[in-house]
Amino acid sequence: MKPIALHGKALPMPAVCVPFVGRTAGALRAEAARAARLKPDLVEWRVDFFEGIARTADVVALAQELRNAAGVPLLFTRRSSREGGQPIALGEPEVVALYEAVCAARAADIVDAEMAGDRAHVQAVREAARAAGIALLLSFHDFAGTPPAGELLARFRQAQDLGADIGKLAVMPQSKADVLALLQATLQASETLDIPVAGMAMGALGAASRLCGGEFGSALTFGMGEAASAPGQMPVDALRAGLAVLREASARR
Repeated sequence: MKPIALHGKALPMPAVCVPFVGRTAGALRAEAARAARLKPDLVEWRVDFFEGIARTADVVALAQELRNAAGVPLLFTRRSSREGGQPIALGEPEVVALYEAVCAARAADIVDAEMAGDRAHVQAVREAARAAGIALLLSFHDFAGTPPAGELLARFRQAQDLGADIGKLAVMPQSKADVLALLQATLQASETLDIPVAGMAMGALGAASRLCGGEFGSALTFGMGEAASAPGQMPVDALRAGLAVLREASARR
């Protein structure tokens, strides 16, 4: 099981991430101030929610400001509408250019790109991240269901093969067996791949995976600050309390 390491320092296992989903700079600054009080291990800016996403210079400056205000590393994410994100006015080449600008300014510590995207676009983001010394997280989201464990494991492997520093999968379970499939694939990936992985099941059925995922090798979990960025996220205080109970029990083994 591998934790996420940034700037030579390993984050807790799992690292707790608080997402920012504000539509305006003012709303985002309020989220960053709240996150600073909650003391997560890192924060995520879901820039697809931001109404100013087309203004590259503003995005770069705000990313730097939010990271400084939160006082922890920043994960920069544009989630596409096909994988549950907000519709935006940018085409995919413009999204790649936005990522390249964020990387060039070293305005984030991790950037999230979707492994199902155009290979040339994924490669361009990977090269920009590597040139800037920024970690690349390659992700896959299924809001309709949960593929079998073998397919999920193949997705984790795909992330590694595409050059990811971290692989992430999020699925929507239709049964408890689906949650088990996600955890099984996460455990196998964490034991067989060279990169840290994060696996989570969304919605009410998947809430347990956000708490116990670290026991199955998931290096990352998301807790709600001002608002959730995906179904099933719980308030970060409740998440931390649950994780503390699990860590105490694990320490007794």
